[in-house]
Amino acid sequence: MSPFADATLLGVVRGLTEFLPVSSSGHLALTTLVFGVEPAGASLHLLLRVGTLLATLVVIWPVAFAAVREGTLGLVRPSRWATTGGGRDAVVVLLASVPTALIGFLMRPAVERFSLSPTVLGVGFLMTTLLLISTKWAKAGEAPTLPAWGALLLGTVQGLSVLPGVSRSGVTIAVAMWLGVRKDRAFELSMLASLPLAASLFWELPEIAADVRGLSTGIVGGAVAFATGLLALIVLKRTVNQGRFAWFALWVGPLALATLAMAKAWPAR
Repeated sequence: MSPFADATLLGVVRGLTEFLPVSSSGHLALTTLVFGVEPAGASLHLLLRVGTLLATLVVIWPVAFAAVREGTLGLVRPSRWATTGGGRDAVVVLLASVPTALIGFLMRPAVERFSLSPTVLGVGFLMTTLLLISTKWAKAGEAPTLPAWGALLLGTVQGLSVLPGVSRSGVTIAVAMWLGVRKDRAFELSMLASLPLAASLFWELPEIAADVRGLSTGIVGGAVAFATGLLALIVLKRTVNQGRFAWFALWVGPLALATLAMAKAWPAR
């Protein structure tokens, strides 16, 4: 495949699976294992992430803006963190970011090795499947946000989603629903909690200067990831609000079984 075709394929995979509860890391790992296609160079790798970050901001910009505004104003008047919706969201994101960052830091050395193992991928997909199915029994919640311990739990499962096959959106939305959060707010809190992870990529932007030759393919991949990411977010939001979140298990479940079967004939490298 040509570099632009590779970038387009990766953009589609990244954009759709970054938000749908099917695990972007798992699908990208499978794309690499099966097709031999992977982000080549810093530009493509970073711009794929920029594309999905921009898609997130477009869909939840009112909530994100309120969280930033009230969270910042809360530095002067801490009472705003408890009395305003945006302030409460800012606190949830801040608390969730602590265990996420810690777990991600500790597990990072092993993640690349795990992504080469079909067995690990299959187990990750299976965990995602079980969590998705479990939401069928979660009682409809009415809470608009999470308590402090709930935010820490959300951050913990988000940190564990660095494992390939474990869907970040899947586990965070499922946990929020089980903790009694309204469906629409479970979606919003999951997306808000992802912003610090996505925003961290801006520290890596100088790397693009060292990969100017790959900038054109990076732009193509990023644009495709943005467009498909928008579509995925719209589908996810509607599915969660309609109480059909568990339906995604119809994709992830068979994929888990297929990946585990592949592991028998394709051992970990």
